Amino acid sequence: MKKQPDFTQAVRQELVDWRSWRDRAVVLAYAVAAGLAVVGFTMLSELALEGFGALRGLHPLLPLVWIPALTAALVWFTLRWVPGAAGSGIPQVLAALDTRTSPSQRGLFVSLRLSVAKLVLASGALLAGLSAGREGPSVQVAAGVMLHARRWLPARSAVTDHGLLIAGGAAGIAAAFNAPLAGVVFAIEELSRKIENRNSGLIITAIVLAGLVAVSAFGNSTYFGVIRVGRLDSGLLLPGLLVVLCAGLLGGLFSRLLIVSVIGAPDRFCALRRRHPVRFAAGCGFAVALIGIVSGGLTYGSGYDETKGLLNGDPGLPVLFVLLKFISTWLSAWSGVPGGIFAPSLSVGAGIGADIAQLTGSPAGAALIAIGMAGFLAAVTQAPITAFIIVMEMVDGHAMVLSLMAAALGASGLSRLLSRPLYAELAELQLRRLPAVPSTMPPDPGPATTTSFQDSTPARP
Repeated sequence: MKKQPDFTQAVRQELVDWRSWRDRAVVLAYAVAAGLAVVGFTMLSELALEGFGALRGLHPLLPLVWIPALTAALVWFTLRWVPGAAGSGIPQVLAALDTRTSPSQRGLFVSLRLSVAKLVLASGALLAGLSAGREGPSVQVAAGVMLHARRWLPARSAVTDHGLLIAGGAAGIAAAFNAPLAGVVFAIEELSRKIENRNSGLIITAIVLAGLVAVSAFGNSTYFGVIRVGRLDSGLLLPGLLVVLCAGLLGGLFSRLLIVSVIGAPDRFCALRRRHPVRFAAGCGFAVALIGIVSGGLTYGSGYDETKGLLNGDPGLPVLFVLLKFISTWLSAWSGVPGGIFAPSLSVGAGIGADIAQLTGSPAGAALIAIGMAGFLAAVTQAPITAFIIVMEMVDGHAMVLSLMAAALGASGLSRLLSRPLYAELAELQLRRLPAVPSTMPPDPGPATTTSFQDSTPARP
């Protein structure tokens, strides 16, 4: 049996080991900086949404010009100057964590420069009125800030680039959703299957600290407020199963559709996207504008207001809201702008739950909406534990822990029958941007993926 530690000696060793304390101080300082970056991103995104709302107020048809023009400009700038900032940002962090990526190549996917560009360009996507979110991009923003800490750490530091990337990416989720627990789970489930034992405490502390920065800025309030859920009984079983079924199938379809369109199917639209990415982006923006006008403006932006309204018991959205928001989010992602899909996915899931509640006449509308949110997000990301914890923390749904967990697991299982994991596939696409090394790397994919939504490097337009 191993000898138990000597308390006095252990304390003395901790006190004299100033190098480890210096490393910890650097990491925690950068965790605060990462949290502040996401807070700033949140504020800028809100200003962008308000700006688009003011623009719409000038004339109801103005989005038909504004959205295509700004979408094309954002894609042009991204492709020309910062291709690593395109898309969600989560695949970039996964690519940077991959063992095939050398330390000198991580800047292709994650860096402080890309974080600044991502913050501005993703806010621009919301200013354009596209159906996009800031939560996924927050992962890349925070990871870039945390990775910058490497320059202040010695080469032999116990803190690795791998640990910094995991801490940063998860800190982005924690700060974006004001949900530290979701950040910790996201680090384990999506970014890494395990955390280094020697640094696990420091990494988790950094994640929680970044989340606390967001709490300090916005208050200890839930993202969507507190839902009012009565006693759950067997009457919720059938409607709940219907919500899980619809959320799982639609989420799997969305994931598959996005993978196919981003990688590039052999059709005229993907061919047009490869040859003329900026024109294609303008066309996607015009379609998003048309859908927004048809929906009365409900499909513009992240969908936060619509989701919150449903949870607060406001009258239901139009029957076609789920379909229109689904298409609008897909087109926004396909256009190639920097932007995420977390918030729009929650909006689509909320719409599914509201529709099923209305169809079945269930009095537990708020519960079904929360189940739909967890189910659709889990189906799209195929990260069920992260999805149900995000929703639980966002709506203060601790009374629904088992229901949300079951919904997320069931919907994710259905999604796996339709689609491969979205972020894993897009991360593989990211890795094709690495310089080809014949002994270790796959052959060059050719022009079919050069203008990928998840920022493969294209020829400059």
